[in-house]
Order: sequence, then C-alpha cells, then structure tokens
Amino acid sequence: MHFARALFFVSSAAIGFLGYPGGVPGLAVGILFAVAVIALEIKLHTLHPNALMGGIVGTSIGLVLAIGFGIGARGLDLSNTQEAVLQGVVLLALAYLGMIIGAIKGRQGEWWLPWKHFVDRGIGSGPSEKIIDTSVIIDGRIRELVDTGFIEGTLVVPQFVLHELQLVADSSDALKRARGRRGLDILRGLQEESDADVVIESIDFANVPEVDDKLVELALKLHAPVMTNDFNLAKVAQVRGVEILNINELANSLKPAFLPGETMSVFIVKDGKEPGQGVGYLDDGTMVVVDGACEDRGETVGLVVTSVLQTSAGKMVFGKKPTEADAQRPREAPAQASR
Repeated sequence: MHFARALFFVSSAAIGFLGYPGGVPGLAVGILFAVAVIALEIKLHTLHPNALMGGIVGTSIGLVLAIGFGIGARGLDLSNTQEAVLQGVVLLALAYLGMIIGAIKGRQGEWWLPWKHFVDRGIGSGPSEKIIDTSVIIDGRIRELVDTGFIEGTLVVPQFVLHELQLVADSSDALKRARGRRGLDILRGLQEESDADVVIESIDFANVPEVDDKLVELALKLHAPVMTNDFNLAKVAQVRGVEILNINELANSLKPAFLPGETMSVFIVKDGKEPGQGVGYLDDGTMVVVDGACEDRGETVGLVVTSVLQTSAGKMVFGKKPTEADAQRPREAPAQASR
C-alpha cells in the first residue's frame, strides 16, 4: 500500500515536471494532484460502503438533473457566457447536493436499494451493524465469537474509540499499556485475519465530551446496537433506548445449569470465607463453595449441590460433601474440575 502510494506520487510529479513548460510549475501541480488523490483515497477507507455507494448514486442523479436543466436552459434568451455560468453553477450545486444527501441516506437507510427494505423485513433479519466499544476490543473474546460465526454483519469501530484505545496503549501504567496494545492487536487481527467486516467510523460529536455518551449518540444515529462489557454504559444506553449486546451476559447465560441435589466434583484451591469451607473453580470460571472441604485443599472432592446463586459477577455454586444417603442416590456425570 505504501509502495503504491509512493510510486503514484513520484509518477504524478514526474509527469507534471516533464509535461509542463518550465518544469517547476508543472512539478508543483503534479505534487498537489498526487497529494489530493492520496488524501481522497485514505478518506475513502474510512467511509462505510453504504455511504460510498449512496454518494455515487446521489451524484449521478444530480448530474442527470443538471443535464436536464442545461437542455431546458437553451430555450432561454441568454448569452453563451451567461448560459455557461448558469449551467456550471447548477451542475456543481446539484452534483454536490446529490453526493451529500446520497451519502447520508445511503449510510442510514440505503434508499438507493429499494428492495433492501423488503429483504430486511424477512425471516431471520436483524441489525447488520454492531458498534463495538473499547472494553469489548480489550476483552478479546470478540475474536473467538467472530471465528465461530455467531456474529454477523458489520463491526463498526468509531474513530473516537480507536483514539481512546491508543491512549490506553500509550499509558504510563504498564498494565494499562499492555491491555491497550493487546486491544490494538486484536483489532488488527479482526481486520486482517478474520472474515469480519470491520469499518472505522469517522462520525464524531464534538459537543459531546465523554466517549460513552458519543457511543450512545452514534448508536441512535445509525440505529445499531452497541457491544460492550461496561455495566454503566449498558445502563445509560438502555435508558436512551439503545440495544446492548453484553458479552459477559452471553458468557454467563452459556454456563451449565446446576440443580440442587446434583452431584459433581471440583478441585479445591483455597479455604472459603466461612469456617470449614473449601473453594474451587470450574473450567468456565464458576466458583464452587463446598462445606466441609477446607481440609481437602489441593485435592479433587465430590459434592452435592445445595444451591446456586446468580450474581452480577456470574454464578456461584454452593455444595456439601456427600453423606452416605447421598452416595446411595444415582450419581450424575461429574463436571470437569479446574485447577
């Protein structure tokens, strides 16, 4: 990419230098032309495909209307100069308005594809765009979700989220810096090594200072859900009517359900808060508290589930070491223990 840009720049400058009398003015024109084209090419990378296509269609419609106006203007009693000026002004105005309106409408509703409205209402249709925030990128699990195919559509990364991620990566705190750089690596992997359609969204809200508030405003503007692990952002967004996709809630909902009376086994890693308790963890991170297992630290013990508590941090399973009566019951397949 950089080599192609450099080659184009040098070629444009050389053509301007050799093709214009005097050399230096032509060189300047060639350089300015190359800079303008490269800047436009970089800007196009940040545009959403719908906005780009909408802008092209809108510009085309504006040009057609301008040509129609030009044909009609020939019947007016105007001099050649007046007619040329009028046609030029109308051409620029209609082409510009068509491009801007087409880009906005194409970005928001794809009006230039009328059949899209019927397709979107079909069975299994849903929001094609999902806005992801900094916490989801740093978390990293989104890469696995994309690879499994459970996430469809376009992943929208706002420019202000990317800026916040860069600030975290440049932090003086070693832990924050490592998390920020990991987030940048994950984002680059999503762009280059996965099948995800990742778009960097340049829309910003200069009058909104906080990144969370900007995410809510962008979600309302694009009518798209926000993927986040931020509890406070989720609450604020839901109050504003924005749909939230929380990866933590998804992970908790996929954890296996345990009913009182079921038997399982777990590796005890430490003592519990209450006397006599031992604590272990399942492979999915679920905490298991076992009464009477404090002396079994470093060993795998069997237990009978007595209750399950759902907290904001996840599930907690409480159990007790089985008695002789419990041992006579049909045993369930033990859950895999985590060391």
